[in-house]
Amino acid sequence: MEPDGEQLSTRPALETEGLRVLHATVGSLLATYGWYILFSCIVLYVVIQKLSTRLRALRQRQLEQAEAAVEPDVVVKRQEALAAARLRMQEELNAQVEKHREKLRQLEEERRRQKIGMWDSMQEGKSYRGNARKPQQQEDNTPEPSTSSVIPKRKSDKKPLRGGGYNPLTGEGSGTCSWRPGRRGPSGG
Repeated sequence: MEPDGEQLSTRPALETEGLRVLHATVGSLLATYGWYILFSCIVLYVVIQKLSTRLRALRQRQLEQAEAAVEPDVVVKRQEALAAARLRMQEELNAQVEKHREKLRQLEEERRRQKIGMWDSMQEGKSYRGNARKPQQQEDNTPEPSTSSVIPKRKSDKKPLRGGGYNPLTGEGSGTCSWRPGRRGPSGG
């Protein structure tokens, strides 16, 4: 029985020694590379999360494509909706073009009327330049104020701060005041 007793007493000593060696190696490994291991685990976790969301989106797209391929009614409905939207947009564009053409026609008609008016005024011996401006004033329908009710504005009697030829960007005309940067280098002290 002695050999069996020796094996039992030596075995726990070997196990405790193995645990001590394991503890020492793992402890020194964590002490040396612990922060690197922690950061690499965090980066690995973030990368796995990003990849899993992309894989889910890819699977979802594949399922949608499979459903669209299986159901031709859905494809036909989508195409009809797309055609209807294009038709609506084309109708809106056509309406805008028609409005623009109408404006251009009105402007041409107005120019033609002005030219006819200028021609008539020239035939009567009047200045056509004066008539070209008068219709615009007459369209405003604003009565011209009489000269007695208009008070002319008085010009201020103040002198200007600087002469008329002063330009601060040129550096001229400022007299003795001029700024120069200081010398570069150690201060003399």
